[in-house]
Amino acid sequence: MAKVTLKLFALLGRHLPPGSVANATEVDMAEESDIGALIAHFGLSDKDCHLVLLNGAFVPPDARTSTRLSPGDTVSIWPPIGGG
Repeated sequence: MAKVTLKLFALLGRHLPPGSVANATEVDMAEESDIGALIAHFGLSDKDCHLVLLNGAFVPPDARTSTRLSPGDTVSIWPPIGGG
């Protein structure tokens, strides 16, 4: 198992388990899991995940299912944000 940290921001925070602190939770993922699997594990859709960072580096949408997770990684996700 690979223990990774998932951080969900803005309205995505509602997908975190109860008791999560600072918009983050630790997750045990199977070896060789990718970011796409982590996103699916929390019931998020691609349209929910506008900005995805792996250890602070941007991961484009077309690379999420091919970017493997390693123990200790941190994945941060922001939804689309609108304003005016």
